[in-house]
Amino acid sequence: MNSTNSRQSTVSLTDWQRAFIDFCLHKNVLQFGNFTLKSGRQSPYFFNAGHFDDGQSQQKIGEIYARTLIESNLPFNMIFGPAYKGIPLATSTSYALSAAFDRNVPFAFNRKEVKDHGEGGQIVGAKLSGDVVLVDDVITAGTAIRETLSLLEGYPEAKLVAAVVLIDRQEKLEGSDYSAIQALEKEFNLQILPAIRLDQIIEHIREMPEFAEHLPQIEQYRQKYGIE
Repeated sequence: MNSTNSRQSTVSLTDWQRAFIDFCLHKNVLQFGNFTLKSGRQSPYFFNAGHFDDGQSQQKIGEIYARTLIESNLPFNMIFGPAYKGIPLATSTSYALSAAFDRNVPFAFNRKEVKDHGEGGQIVGAKLSGDVVLVDDVITAGTAIRETLSLLEGYPEAKLVAAVVLIDRQEKLEGSDYSAIQALEKEFNLQILPAIRLDQIIEHIREMPEFAEHLPQIEQYRQKYGIE
């Protein structure tokens, strides 16, 4: 594995990524301490997107998703938000694409239960078609991607081409050399675009004395579980 220092030398951040990390710290979305993950690992940091719980947050993360998509140069023409967390994310992203980038992109989301009255069906919003991008907060087991791919089997005119997430933990899956993002990209042949990565978070907080005490634990954790 590369040393921590060699990793640092190649890490770059844009101004908007730095601003997003600062906002995550301000909203207590990005927390430092001792946290038990679903995997059972003890992590020195935690990313809790549930704290994006007001109008300002939805505006900002909509812009983050939109900018991540635009800067990727990925061709797409529809946003999909898997229920339930993805519903406000799809709405905010579609709005931000229009307001900030003059891209009028339709969006849709699914119901957990199929509705048999009114407009009926499982999909709310625009008809699923074209190159579809899924928006989610984080990727762990890839459940949202698997469920969306299964759902799209009923819409042959639609293709899932990418997923956009807020953070890439750059962390190996148990018993694997791949991260969750790498494994899912390989399995399903689609792009997963993170707004920020763990190495970028480390690089940014390295310049912030108030977080200096947390860096050794984070770097030690990354040495143990980080991808190459």
